[in-house]
This record gives sequence, C-alpha cells and structure tokens, in this order.
Amino acid sequence: MMDKTFEPASVEARISAAWAEADAFRAGRPERAGAPPYCIVIPPPNVTGSLHMGHALNNTLQDVLCRFERMRGKDVLWQPGTDHAGIATQMVVERRMMERQEPGRREIGRAAFLEKVWAWKAESGGAIVNQLKRLGASCDWSRERFTMDEGLSRAVLKTFVDLHRQGLIYRDKRLVNWDPRFQTAISDIEVQQIEVKGHLWHFDYPVVDETGAETGELITVATTRPETMLGDTGIAVHPEDARYTGLVGKKVRLPLVGRLIPIVADAYSDPEKGTGAVKITPAHDFNDFEVGQRQGLGVINILDPEGRMLLDGNAAFLADANPEPEALALHGLDRALARKQVVALMEARGRLRAIEPNTHAVPHGDRSGVVIEPYLTDQWYVNVKPLAERALQAVRDGQTKFVPETYEKTFFQWLTNIEPWCISRQLWWGHQIPVWYDAEGGIFVAESEAEALAQAEAKHGHPVALTRDEDVLDTWFSSALWPFSTLGWPDSTPELTRYYPTNTLVTGKDIIFFWVARMMMMGLHLTDRAPFDTVYLHTLVRDASGAKMSKSKGNVVDPLELIEQVGADPLRFTLCALAVQGRDIKLSTDRVQGYRNFATKLWNAARFAELNGCQLDPAYDPRAITGAINRWALTEAARAVDEVTAALEAYRFNDAAAAAYRFVWNIFCDWYLELAKPVLQGEGVDPAVRAETQATVAFLVDQVAKLLHPFMPFLTEELWAIKGAALPERGLLAMAAWPDLAGLADAGAEAEVGFVVDLVSQIRSARSETSVPAAAQIPLVMVGTSSEVRTRVEAWRDTLLRLARLSEITFAETPPKNSVQLLVRGSVAALPLEGVVDLAAEVARLKKEQGKAQGEIKKIDAKLGNADFVARAPEEIIEENRERREAEAARLVKIE
Repeated sequence: MMDKTFEPASVEARISAAWAEADAFRAGRPERAGAPPYCIVIPPPNVTGSLHMGHALNNTLQDVLCRFERMRGKDVLWQPGTDHAGIATQMVVERRMMERQEPGRREIGRAAFLEKVWAWKAESGGAIVNQLKRLGASCDWSRERFTMDEGLSRAVLKTFVDLHRQGLIYRDKRLVNWDPRFQTAISDIEVQQIEVKGHLWHFDYPVVDETGAETGELITVATTRPETMLGDTGIAVHPEDARYTGLVGKKVRLPLVGRLIPIVADAYSDPEKGTGAVKITPAHDFNDFEVGQRQGLGVINILDPEGRMLLDGNAAFLADANPEPEALALHGLDRALARKQVVALMEARGRLRAIEPNTHAVPHGDRSGVVIEPYLTDQWYVNVKPLAERALQAVRDGQTKFVPETYEKTFFQWLTNIEPWCISRQLWWGHQIPVWYDAEGGIFVAESEAEALAQAEAKHGHPVALTRDEDVLDTWFSSALWPFSTLGWPDSTPELTRYYPTNTLVTGKDIIFFWVARMMMMGLHLTDRAPFDTVYLHTLVRDASGAKMSKSKGNVVDPLELIEQVGADPLRFTLCALAVQGRDIKLSTDRVQGYRNFATKLWNAARFAELNGCQLDPAYDPRAITGAINRWALTEAARAVDEVTAALEAYRFNDAAAAAYRFVWNIFCDWYLELAKPVLQGEGVDPAVRAETQATVAFLVDQVAKLLHPFMPFLTEELWAIKGAALPERGLLAMAAWPDLAGLADAGAEAEVGFVVDLVSQIRSARSETSVPAAAQIPLVMVGTSSEVRTRVEAWRDTLLRLARLSEITFAETPPKNSVQLLVRGSVAALPLEGVVDLAAEVARLKKEQGKAQGEIKKIDAKLGNADFVARAPEEIIEENRERREAEAARLVKIE
C-alpha cells in the first residue's frame, strides 16, 4: 500500500543507494557493448566548491540528457571529476592556516605547504561530489577524476613539452592581470569590474624644444591614476585632432621625474574624452602597452609585486631622468597613498589644472577583493592564434555547433581577436611548470627532471645543477585537456577510442572563451578532432525579480536548502521548466513549491489508481484497447512522448518540461482520471470495460514515470518500484527503456473525447471569467451544430452536465439573447447568463480589460519599433517583449 504522502527525505538516500548498488550509471555495461556511445564530460567544479544554483542548473540539464539517452538504449558515460582550482584552493588552505594561527606558507616552505593542501583535499575537497549526488546526478562515479591525478598530470606535462617543442609555448615579458595580494598573474575570468566613484585629474606637462628648454607651451592630460605618471614614456593625441597637430613629434618634460617623453599621433586617443591628450604608461595599462608597441615607446615598471612604488634603485625609472627628491621619497609607498602624494606634489608645483568627479570601472580580484594591477612580468605564453584558426574552422564546418546558435558570434569574435595566452601563475598549488634553468639562465623543457638533466649534460658536456621554475600552470591549461585526459590520453585507451570525441558539452555562457574555446583548440591540435559535437550554453540563474544573486544583496537561493525542504525533484523540474534558450532564469521559491505540488499531484494520482484496483497487467496491449477515453489517453500519451523527445533532442528543456507537465497534470490527472472515475467506481459497469480501464491507468502511470524520469528521478524511481513490485525482473527505472508509444495515436478518439474536454474547459473558463457562482447550474445551448457533433454531445450528455455544472443542454439555430458564445473546434456553444450575472457590469469590465490589453500592445509595439532599443537591448529582452505582445494579442481576441 502506498504511503499517503511522498517524503523525499526518507526516499532519496535509499534510491541513491539502489542506483549505486546496481551500478546503474556505469559506462561500458556488457549488455550495451553494441549500443551507440553517448558521452558528456562534467564541467569540473572547483574542489573548494559547494553546490550553488548555477551548479544545480548545469548538472540538472546534463543529467536530463544522460538519463534520456540511457533510457534510449545508448551506452552513456557522464564523466565526473573536480578541478584543483589553483588560486581558490591555495586561498582556502592559507586562510585555514591563519585561523589556526599556524606559520604562513612562505615560512613553512613549498613542500610542507603542499602536504597541507593535499590533506585538506582528502578531508573536505570532495564535498561537492556528495552534493551532486543529492541532486540526483547520474555520473559514472567509478570514473571520477581530479585535474591533478597522476594520469591527468602526465597529459599536462606532455602537452606543455610538445607545444614548447613546436614553438607554440614561449617565455615573454608582457602585461598581465596582477593580483598584489596573492602576488600572481590571474586570468580575465578572475577579474571583476566594479563601478567606482573616483576622479579625473588634469595635469599640465610642459613642452620643450630641441635643447630640452621649456617653450612655455603646455599640453594637458587627464588621468584616473596619477601615481602611474612616474612611469609615463609618451603622450598620445589623435592624428586628426587639429588642436595638437603642431605638437606631434615634439617632447615634454615629465613633471617630478624630469624625463623627456615624445608626443605621438595614435588613433587610440579619443578627441571627445578628457582633454584629447592621453598619457601613455606602457607598463601599467593594457591599452597603453599596445600604443607603446606601435610607437616604439619605452616600458618602465614603477610598482613592485605588492603594489608599492618601486623607484629607488630602479634602473629603468632612473635612466634619462632627474627625479625630484620628493618624488624619490615615494619609494615603498602603497599605490593608493602614492596617488594622493603625487596629486599634492603636482598641485604644489602648479601642474594640477582641474579635478573632475568620475565614475568608472576598476578591475578587482574576484577572490582577493583588491584592485588588479596591469603589471609587466616575465611569464609563459601559448601562441594560440594558429590553434584558434582550427577551432574557428571546426565551427564553420559544422563539426561543432552551438546551442543557441547566437553564441557562435561570440565565439568567432573572441577567437578572431585572440591574444597570446598567459599560462604561468605565481602560486604553489597546481601543475608546476616543467622547465629547469642552469646557472647561466639556459632553459630545459622536459617531462621529468631526469630528462632535463640529460639535456643540460648534452649541452654542457658535463653534469650541471638545475633549478626548476617555481611557477605553476593556469588552471584552465589542465581544464582544456579535460575531454580527453579523463579518458586516458595520451595513451590510446579503450575508453578514448569509444567515447571520444564526446557528444554534448553543457556549460555556462560566461566561459565560452575561458574553457570551451580552449578545449576546442587543444582538442583539435592534440587529437586532430573537435572534442564535442554540440555545445549547449545556459544562462544565469537570477532571483525572482531578475537581479543577480549575491551574498551582499542577501538574495542567494541555496539549492541544498531547497532540497532539504522539498526534495531534489521539484528543484530540478523548476530549473528545466525555466531553461529557455538564451534567457536568464528568474527563480522564485514559489515556483519550486508549485512543482512540489506537481509531484504531490502525481503521487496522489498513483495512489488513487492503487485504491481503485489499477494494477499492471503483463499481457496488456495498448493497441488492442477499445474504450474511447482509454484510446484518447493513450493518444495524448503518445503525443507527449513525441513532444518531449523532440524538445530534448533540440535542447529545448523548457518545452520538454512543459509537454510532460501538460500531459501529467492536465491530461492524465485532471481529465483522464476524472473521466475514468465512473468506470472505476460506478455500479453496473461491464467488468471487461472496468478491467481495461484499470489496466490502462496502471500502464499510463508507468509511462508517466518513464516520461518524467529524466526530470524527477527520485519520485519516478519510487513509483516504478511500487507499481512493479510484482515484476522484480524489470529492474530499475534508471535502466528501463524510454516509452515507445508509436502507432497509438487515434484521431477518432481524440476528436470525440478531445471535443468534450475542450467544451468543458471553455465553459469552466467562461464561468470563472464572468463570475458565475460556483454552485450555480447554467444552461448550455449548442448553436447550429452538425449531426456528428450533436450525436457526440448526446453521447456525453451526463458527463457534460456533471463536469460543467449544467442545468440542461439544448440545440438551436441561433444563439439566445444575452449569452456568452464559445467557439469549440468549429462549433458554437452559448451560455445564456441573463439573470445569473450582471451583464452590464461584465460588459463594462471587459471593455476595461480590452483597453488595458490594447494599451499594453501599443506600448510594446513602440519599444519594438524603436531601432535604438532593438539595437541595444539583449536578445532575451527583445524576445520577452515579443512573447508578451503575443500573449496580450491572444487575450484581446478572447475579450473581444
């Protein structure tokens, strides 16, 4: 006997254990040896991570695809694993050491620190894996990988050595995003642009003649970073800016420093911004670095790794300069304090012309929270230009497609304008760069120290001591190899042969460049094949009002808390139902509660079936059914299966969820069981008719479980077990076949029962909209009906009277006066409501609603007709407006 209610907390752990015991998710099962493979690699969450709503969305969508394809008979490998997440993990461990008042990492040394990181990883680094299991993720957990596993580390070393040998990896001095707190280069994705209310300082630089004497002429530059002026090596003006034409080629004396720097013509300078003249500091600004490269300007770094002024003893700063003592006294000051001092010095010398308030974006480290410094250092780079071209061609050729397709444009833009990739990080946790140096600075790149020593001995003719490069690789370097390193590459393993290239990559739109593009480039270069055929990119999960979730706003929705409250299934179904391609998800907990009600509705329907003797009949043949309502329900079930299948194949998760929901709630629970009640519970019913209906109900509960399983695996697995208790040989639902209801569509049954359903639905809707009292019975007049429809209405008269709360049903050639008229599948039905409702009030209400709808349509048309709005608004906002217009237009038709 089914419990009265479904309690996720008591069921989910038991079902997870059953899946694990049966190895339900293991790839390469013997019975599927001849099945087509289907592979998804998980975007490896950080080993420091805890399940957040982005993870919940990403992994739910992957799980839906994997369960769907597994049920379709494929040999599915959902490859799980975690990422070592260099800077994030190092930060967690260092914070832990500080909280325990232990010595810092530099005091205990690299080896001892790495021991602590590995110990922390073993102790708590896998928390997110257990959280993914709570969500219901059907990964092959026996194949879990970690980006610093021995096999994956070997793949990283081989890749670095091979790319260096091919001339694609090299060392260079360039600007990087430098985090002064962690004292390392960081990637663009780890940089957060924050709007800051600051100032724009206008400084006068004196122009000099050929002898270096000041001419009395001044050129004014505007800057948000006065402290960097000490590293200026030029001033840029636009070539077509008439104000400065006569100054191009001349020099100015850099205040406080005394260095002579040229005025150059460069299109980077915008005549409309500031003064139109821009100070160029190549060592401390990415754009300035590019200008400096084009114009042959010097590069002078005036900051140390901690963001303090580096002046005294700085040969580059002191060369060709005559710094004032007050300027040299800035040495060692933090950059923020130095800024104030520079402004004060310039003001004291009469060089500060103006100060403007200025709000602008300032880069901050997303983990350290400090201002990021463009910083000139020696780093290791990959020349990704030739790799990017192959990735672009693979998308052009259709080897890999993007869903939604609009993201191809982003992919093309980024890869077409790609810059060298800085792959070195000044951290201790990560893949240490396989480079060794001799005493003279000679470089030896090898997969092991023994190989490097052999190379050095061959070069020098005798053994020499080598020192290994202390830097580690960017986390994205190892992540770029994930689709094939997890399968055993560089070895030619059976798994690599069977599952690579993988099929679908499901990931967030924000890492197209940082992860997707790099996997494409590395996959094509190292394996000669694109690593996946489809990239499905989902958007962000926002709060109910559309705001980005953040701890500071207090609007973060914790998926684990929701799972505790309502179970994993309602959360999963909600995320699927809201996953419209290309549109951010506005998640409300009310919506999740709504889908909990959906789960309850299904449970109650299955319990109703059990209480009414609806049991599975092994001999049941849906094609032999004769009852109209049963044939209609089977027709609708076949339609739902087709719709869900087509939607999932096209990655339209919201449409798949909507089709499943419509069938389960509207068709099966609300209509079919209601229509079946008289057969199941009435007296004098033909036993054969009742038995057929009982068997059909039981069969459809099974089909519903299959149809919903990818979305709601726990509830459906429990229903499958309960309903199939007498059929133990059929095993778990997770390994069952996807429903096959081909050939069950019955046009006659759909025309007959579908008409009744639509007629009752429209009558109920009209009653509600015109405020007919709930208990009131009203007449129905069928107007000008055909003989076929008349016969149908007569055959279903008792059902119509009962379900639509009608007093009588009559037929007429013209509609009665003062009646609401409904168009139902080409037939007119009239509801005479005079005396039942206040018709004048209803007309007035409808006119008011009509005006509202017309006004809304007009407002939306104005927006969509505005070329500027259409050009600037995100695609999802435009689409949302179009959908709202369609909805309002449909409402207007109904009102009229």
